[in-house]
Amino acid sequence: MRHSLLLALAFIPGPLVAQSADEKKATIQFLAALQQRDGGFIPEPPDRRVDVTLQSSLRATSGAVRAIRYLGGEVPNKEKALAFVKSCRSADTGAFSDMPGGKGELAATAVGMMALAELEPGASQEKSLRYLVQKAKNFEDRRLAVAGMEAAGTFPPEVREWIDVVNKDRNPDGTYGKDSGRARDTGSVVAMILRSGNTLSDEHRKAVIAALQAGQRPDGGFGKADTKESDPETTYRVMRAFHLLKEKPKDVAKLQEFVGRCRNADGGYGPTPGKPSTVSGTYYAAVIGYWLAK
Repeated sequence: MRHSLLLALAFIPGPLVAQSADEKKATIQFLAALQQRDGGFIPEPPDRRVDVTLQSSLRATSGAVRAIRYLGGEVPNKEKALAFVKSCRSADTGAFSDMPGGKGELAATAVGMMALAELEPGASQEKSLRYLVQKAKNFEDRRLAVAGMEAAGTFPPEVREWIDVVNKDRNPDGTYGKDSGRARDTGSVVAMILRSGNTLSDEHRKAVIAALQAGQRPDGGFGKADTKESDPETTYRVMRAFHLLKEKPKDVAKLQEFVGRCRNADGGYGPTPGKPSTVSGTYYAAVIGYWLAK
């Protein structure tokens, strides 16, 4: 009886650890299979039950090429991917659209700049930088704009003004947001501050780390204020702040378990546990795993 119990216990799955080399290879293969003839990537595998042809998108391409790098792989058909990214940029304004010939907009410009920096380091992005400065009017715009600027390696003086504006809503203890949304909001603002080359005082840093660690939920991830469940996008935001602070959540193993529950048999990751794989879900998983390994 005791021998049988020991055998049973031996087969109980243990805590999920970081991706193995084979798992990373499968994830890279999942992403590579989404690349199209034009060099771009589609956001998710096509549904064979529906007669719809998915088109390459800049967002999917940017996420895929960066995820592949975080996983230690090489972008397939790199020159064609670069050509696709450039085809989404306006030569006149520097703005990017999500597809060639589309209307330029801020979010696409930020992710386009990240993709361009990944595929052609050192490429001139001056026009795109000015476009971001002109169009960024609220916090979410400015958070994304700073990400694009970081990729370009240049931060215009307006960024200092943006940080002054967001700090007007800072809590007395140095955190941002309220209640169950405090970790997401604090992580989002702090990442913007640190990505742009600014720093936190020691006291501010301690309060921020405490708020981020306190925001980890029972399922191991981090989530929005209006939901009880964690989601990979919020977890990504919080983990970027942890990475920039050179800190980690209190329960790393639990976080790895949460990310692992988003993994599917095709090697990709869904936007939430149990959902089909997408480029965005896979990107979040890849970068979170990369940061945890640091």
